[in-house]
Amino acid sequence: MTATLTFYTHPLSRGRLARWMLEETGLPYEEVVVEFGTTMKSPDYLAVNPMGKVPALRHGEVVVTENAAICAYLAELVPEKGLVPPSGSPERGAFYRWLFFFAGPFEAWLTAKSTGTLAPAVGAGYGEDGDVLRTLEQALRDRRHLAGNGFTAVDLYVAASLGYFMMTGAIAKNPVFEAFVAHHAGRPAAAAANARDNALAAKYQPT
Repeated sequence: MTATLTFYTHPLSRGRLARWMLEETGLPYEEVVVEFGTTMKSPDYLAVNPMGKVPALRHGEVVVTENAAICAYLAELVPEKGLVPPSGSPERGAFYRWLFFFAGPFEAWLTAKSTGTLAPAVGAGYGEDGDVLRTLEQALRDRRHLAGNGFTAVDLYVAASLGYFMMTGAIAKNPVFEAFVAHHAGRPAAAAANARDNALAAKYQPT
């Protein structure tokens, strides 16, 4: 890989998930910290991500935003790492299923639930209140991996997100979810990513 990977982030953001994924790849990358309300909304950064949000990843002339897309994109850059199952395999189907389930219905339900704006099930991709939690618990019960028998980017995405949502109280702690998160949170790449972001957080704490 010759094109430079540039990672736009903030240590108190969802960029922490993308950094974990970057560390799993082992690829070199440049880091650019943008700050809420200032550089994150600057013309220079809006030219990268018009949403004015992090994380964002620039790979040469390619820009990828949204954590699920970043995870999938990075996984495909390093096929030798096994972070995405082989194309056309049943495991690849499961990989996409759970990655988009969590980024789509799960997060839509969580946002609607937290703001008291749940839509009628007939018009909502997340179905009845509680459907997504029950579906995910069923998928994770007594399992360490969502797509095959090895660690992939979808395990990272779900473990990192569930860990954060349980920590903040957005969803209640659940033994099935806690076991899944605990199994993956101790990975060396997760530790390296957390160490870097924790060091940065001391500098960028809101005043």
